[in-house]
Amino acid sequence: MLSAPEPHLGYQTIQPTVFDNDPMAVRQAVYDWKAYAAVIIMPNATALLQQAVDQVNVTYDPLGACQIVYVQARDETTYSNYITPQLNALQTLVTSKFGQMWTGMVLQNASIQREGLQRVPQALSPAIGFSQFNLRPFTPVVATPAVTIGLIYLIILSFFSFAFYLPIHMKFISSEGHPPMKFPSFIVWRWTATLTAYLFMSLSYSLISLAFQIPFANPSAPDTEVANNPVPYGKGTFVVYWMINYVGMIALGLACENVAMVIGQPWTAMWLIFWVITNVSTSFYNLDLAPKFYYWGYAWPLHNSQSILQPSTRGPLLTR
Repeated sequence: MLSAPEPHLGYQTIQPTVFDNDPMAVRQAVYDWKAYAAVIIMPNATALLQQAVDQVNVTYDPLGACQIVYVQARDETTYSNYITPQLNALQTLVTSKFGQMWTGMVLQNASIQREGLQRVPQALSPAIGFSQFNLRPFTPVVATPAVTIGLIYLIILSFFSFAFYLPIHMKFISSEGHPPMKFPSFIVWRWTATLTAYLFMSLSYSLISLAFQIPFANPSAPDTEVANNPVPYGKGTFVVYWMINYVGMIALGLACENVAMVIGQPWTAMWLIFWVITNVSTSFYNLDLAPKFYYWGYAWPLHNSQSILQPSTRGPLLTR
């Protein structure tokens, strides 16, 4: 695979002593986003295979030789398009090449009894295999809109709240029946009113996810064990989800609020187009895999909201 002309994933070969010879420490590193996936050669894999053919160990399991660990819920699109296909190709290549080499070595060894090999055919072919551990599968699918297209509505809602409340704001600076509000006080009022409105708007937005039965009250699970939809904060996870949407709406909306006050109409429409396109174009895929030109997306609010929301709705990593 490394000599093939097609691009392949980057990788590192790390000595087991870095993880204190503990496969669970490797799983924890993958869970903590230290890598997209890990291929683990289990301790004593070679010795156990050799023992299986020498001592006719009928309990030998080829799948105990290697492990593949990954967290699909980190980004299902990245895993389905890049990670999983190359991991599957690696498994096929390794098992086929190793099986041919190992079978030849065993058959050339005259000290190994052929009758014993008939009792442990799994030690001859495939000899080794890969156990896969997807620590956090990509479920439920109904959560996908909440962490992708649905986030666009955070921009839309926060932007149009400016136009919706503008007539009310204008009454404070007009002189009809009362002294006009001074500009510093007007800015304080605008921001206070906007932040209060965002609190309830983000709650309404979050309740939609609850109505579609996205699990927010499942029990937690150990980081290194396979689990479907565990949540990090128990029944309080929905409140965390609401607050993430609230902070995201503040980051998206106050930018619109400030720009609208500076440039006014009709240029605010052009700003909305720019704000939506630049946020969306850097939010729904891992920027690690994108050209460095797009790294400015790390500073944009929608990318950061999505990076936090996706783990919170599917269980892993919010507490990493």
